[in-house]
Amino acid sequence: MAAQDLVPPLHFSVAILGALIGLVVLFFGRKLFWLCVAALGFAAGVQIAPQIVPEPSPAVALIIAIALGVIGALLALFLQKVAIAVLGFVAGGYLANAGAAAFFIHHAEYAKIIFVAGGLVGAILLLIIFDWALIVASALVGAHLILGAVVLPPLGAAIIFLVLALVGIAAQAAAFRKSRGL
Repeated sequence: MAAQDLVPPLHFSVAILGALIGLVVLFFGRKLFWLCVAALGFAAGVQIAPQIVPEPSPAVALIIAIALGVIGALLALFLQKVAIAVLGFVAGGYLANAGAAAFFIHHAEYAKIIFVAGGLVGAILLLIIFDWALIVASALVGAHLILGAVVLPPLGAAIIFLVLALVGIAAQAAAFRKSRGL
């Protein structure tokens, strides 16, 4: 058995790392706000890597994803209000595009407008109702990152996404209520 057979491909490692981060964000996104922002940076890095470097190797994609994740974490730690707005903007834009892709055939023509509109709504929402919005946004991001590690048919992915998001929201809401004495 060759040494290469013992080490899984790097793209598999990116998916597993994303799923593990997604699991933590799914259940603890509100408490670990910086990790939630880092996870969004990581997910964005995976998506953006092909636009920065044509046909990036898995190692380059991982480096870009980690770099954007670190930038997000640093923003969250040192510039919380800015990071909250950025998180809301990125999450809102990303989720708006995902929703448009699911329901509209010609969504790509308006992807930038949809992203900006969803981003503005997400930023405003997150700033106004931070704790609850962070619970919902982190559960959605966590569920998405977890699903990135598996291949399912669209209906199965939608059902699993919804179940994961609801479980994450319920778990974080219970912990939030408990911490507030509600």
